[in-house]
Parts: sequence; C-alpha cells; structure tokens
Amino acid sequence: MSIRVRMTVLAVTGMLVAGCTSAEGGTTGPTTAPPTTADAGTPAPATASATPALPAALTGQRPDWKSCEAPEGGPRPGAEWRCATVKVPLDHAKPGGETIPVALIRKEARRKGERIGSLLFDFGGPGASGVDILPRAAEEYGSLNERYDLVGFDPRGVGRSAGVVCRDDAELAAAEASVDLVPDTAAEEAAYLEDGAAFAAGCARRSGKVLPFTTTSATARDMDLIRQVLGDDRLHYFGISYGTQLGGTYAHLFPARVGRIVLDAVVDPTADSTGHARNQTIGFQRALDNYLKSTGQEPGAGTERIARLLRKLDREPLPVGGRRLTEGLALTGIAVTLYGKANWPLLTQALDEAERGDGGALLDLADYYNDRDAQGRYATQSHSQRAISCADSSERPTAAQAKALLPEFRRLSPVFGAFLAWDTAGWCAKWPVAGERRTPEASAPGAAPILVVGTTGDPATPYEGAEKMAKELGDGVGILVTNKGEGHGAYGTSSCVTRKVDAYLLDGKVPAYGTTC
Repeated sequence: MSIRVRMTVLAVTGMLVAGCTSAEGGTTGPTTAPPTTADAGTPAPATASATPALPAALTGQRPDWKSCEAPEGGPRPGAEWRCATVKVPLDHAKPGGETIPVALIRKEARRKGERIGSLLFDFGGPGASGVDILPRAAEEYGSLNERYDLVGFDPRGVGRSAGVVCRDDAELAAAEASVDLVPDTAAEEAAYLEDGAAFAAGCARRSGKVLPFTTTSATARDMDLIRQVLGDDRLHYFGISYGTQLGGTYAHLFPARVGRIVLDAVVDPTADSTGHARNQTIGFQRALDNYLKSTGQEPGAGTERIARLLRKLDREPLPVGGRRLTEGLALTGIAVTLYGKANWPLLTQALDEAERGDGGALLDLADYYNDRDAQGRYATQSHSQRAISCADSSERPTAAQAKALLPEFRRLSPVFGAFLAWDTAGWCAKWPVAGERRTPEASAPGAAPILVVGTTGDPATPYEGAEKMAKELGDGVGILVTNKGEGHGAYGTSSCVTRKVDAYLLDGKVPAYGTTC
C-alpha cells in the first residue's frame, strides 16, 4: 500500500502546539456581505470552466435535519448536532442528470439574534470526513459558534458522500506487509508499481462511477450549492491543509460569492505533484531538524541516526506480535509525530525503543496514521485521498522520472527523500481517470479579503505555500498571516493567530498583510 504523507489537520495528541507573540494592527472590513444577483450557474472567470446553471430542484432543496448516527468506532454526536443529506450533480456539466448524496452536520449558532451565517469547514486530507471530525474538534471553535452555525460535510468521494472504496482490509494488510515503499532492487520496484496499479484497478472496479468526478473543482461547486441550500448569500469557510486548496479553488470559481474565508496550513497552488513532493521533503526534514535541536542533538548527526535505523529495518524488519515494523511503517510513524510539537516526546520514546529492538510504539503510530484499528480494520480516507488527488492532477510521473529525483530528494532529506520521490510514481500509477490539470487555479480578482495563515515549522504544507497562495489569490484578496511556530496549522494552538482569525470571522477585522505572530 502506497502511503502519501497526508495534508490533514489531525495529529496524534493534543492536536497542534505553537507559540505566538502578537504583532497587532489591521484594518476593519465589512461585517456583512452585500447580496448579488449571481447564482451557482454564473459564468466563471476566464480562467475557470463554466458550467450550466443548476436546476431549481437542487438549489431549492431544504435539508431534513435529524439526529446523527454514531461514526464507526466513535461516539454518537450530542443532541445539539443535526445531520442531513443534500443532492449534488454527479457531473456538474450535466446538472439535470444523475445525483449523488453529500452528507452534512450542523451545530446552530448560540446567539441567534447576532447570527452571521453558516461557517463551512474542510479539515483536509483530501479525504477527511467533516461529519466525523467537526463534532470532535468543535470545542476549538466554540467562540465562532456564538455567531455561526458550524457546518461540516463529507466531500464527494468521501465517507457518506459516495465514498470511494478500493480495497478490503485483507488486501490492505497484505500490501502493507509486503510492499517496500522505498524500493532498492528491480524486484522491489516492480512490486511497488504493480501494487499502485492494483490499487487503481480496485478503485475502478468498486467505485468507477464516481472516480472521474472527485475533483476539487467539482467539490467547490458542491460547496456553492450547499451555500445556497443553507440560505447564505456568500460562503463563509474555514479550510485547513488540503481544505486550503479547496478554498482557493472556490474563490477562483466564485469570487463574487466569497464571504469570510480562512485558509490555515496552506497548500502551494503553484506546485505540481513533483513540486508537492519536493515541498514536503523540505518541510518534514525542517520539522525533523527542529525536533532534533529541541532534544539537544545536532540535526545532521540525529538525521543520520534515524536513517541508520531505517536502513536496518529495511534489511531486517522488527517483529511486533504477528506483524513486522518495516522501513515504510517506521517512516509513517515518524512522520505523524512531526505534525505537532506536543507529539515530539512520543517520537523520542518510539525511536529509543526501536533502537533497542522494540518496534511497537512506531507501529502503533503508523497504524494511527493509516487508520488501522486494533482489530485490523482500516478506514477508507486513503482511498478517497488518492481518488481526489489523482482526479485533480494530470501528471503521471514514471518510475524513471521518480528515480531521477532520488539524488536531489536524498540530499534534501536522508530520511524522507527517497520515500517521497518514489511516491510521485506510485501514487497515481495506471490510474483509470485522466487528471484535470497540472496545478490548481486560485486567482480570485474582485473577491473579498481571504486570510492565509502559514506556520514557519509546518512539515506537511511548508510556510512558503502560504506566501504563494496569498500572491496567487491576488492583491487585496490574499492576506498573509505568519505564525512563527511548529506544527501543521495554527488556529487553536497559537493564541495570536486565534485572536486574529476570530476578529476577522466575527467582526470583519482584516489584519494587515504580513502580520506576524
């Protein structure tokens, strides 16, 4: 099973930790957005593909809010949460044709007399279920819930929204145990690429109908339909990690419909699939260096220590019960701890134990990241993640192109470089659907100001991506806020960023471009 380093907000413990000192300042923007006469079928800007207007049967839907079911393996959301399903076109180019369901969850604003509207969330991945995550994360957004209805959704191809399924648990476990994610021999290379092709074939066999339509642009159009169904003139939105790519795409397609939008832990909109792999190689090594410095280790020596452990695991995986800690699983376990500084002590413990011959802690961390429970059952986020990213990207790097990246990527990170270089070829190997474009579109001339929050120590979406997103959105639209800290995302862990975002979302106060926390 090919494991791409996820762009998702959740970390292992306590989510994310980062310090922040305020650089106060900013201007006050409008607290409400004026209505416009455009609708979901309004022609998009010249840089976007126009689609036909949606029929009244879709735009006139009224959600039937009911009590929510418990997610698999989790508690049922409290009575304050209500769930519903709306219909969206399978193919937005044929809005009167077949529909698929999109699942929603909502917690209504507490101060109804001062309600601003709905605040839609996407937690990243791609493939994260907003229906499952938002109730668990809602305490973090309590101040926003005073005046916003908090709304989560499962994007198309995810969970309850025509979720993509590609393999069963036994197939996933077999691939995880047998496929080397950092192949060193011709036989390992062949097995790695064959596994990618087999995964793609499983997606086509089990979810072929939806695969061509899992693009980010299609989900952005779904969001505009959700906006209408919820009764909002403009979209208020909080996108995290991959959710920033989705938010940028929405702004590009519907600039006149942009309300108050926050993008936190920002995906670089100028990067193609190889560029994303390069960015993450740099970002994860940067985070690893910062972790090593925090423990008093010299980064070069500490990195070599970890690389030496990984080479040993490649030769001789550690037995853990009836399973084995392989090089690939160890890499996954290391990566997940770098999503938040609060997790760093877990990394120290796991590495120390692995060096002593006990791989249990690293394997547990890898299982957490791979959505594998104690009974050996896997969730399907990785299936949705691949379906969405391969529908988006038109690039299909070959094995030869991946191998050509190895020297550069290994220089950038002796730990993560080869892993991420090979991933460029394995991820969409033999994918049955052509991707939409090389890089996403995010230019949004005329849109209202959008907050773009980047964290300097972010491993999965390095800070430079926030700078590029702010520039891509356009002058006066992308408002860059810099968080000097560690971890993947800033809201809720940086008090300074949290204050800036709350002031923007609740009171319309737009901070000065370049504000630093």
